[in-house]
Amino acid sequence: MGLTWRDVQRIGEQLYDLHETTHPLSVRFTDLHSWVMALPDFEDDPEQSTEGKLEAIQMVWYEEWQEDHDPSEDPYAHLSGDRRKE
Repeated sequence: MGLTWRDVQRIGEQLYDLHETTHPLSVRFTDLHSWVMALPDFEDDPEQSTEGKLEAIQMVWYEEWQEDHDPSEDPYAHLSGDRRKE
């Protein structure tokens, strides 16, 4: 079964795998929407996207990104409230 807008976790993880060097918070929602639509197994209606769904996907992607990067590499850490120590 293909991905839908409700598959936030799986979509965010796939986007990280495809764009692991891209900081997810640097991606505009218009681009994020296009990238989701381009996923090979994404099958949902483009019109069913909402800002809330895109933000949720972006936050999953951001969490994946944070797991593999040092906090000092994150120019957005102060915005997210991330207080992880090295």
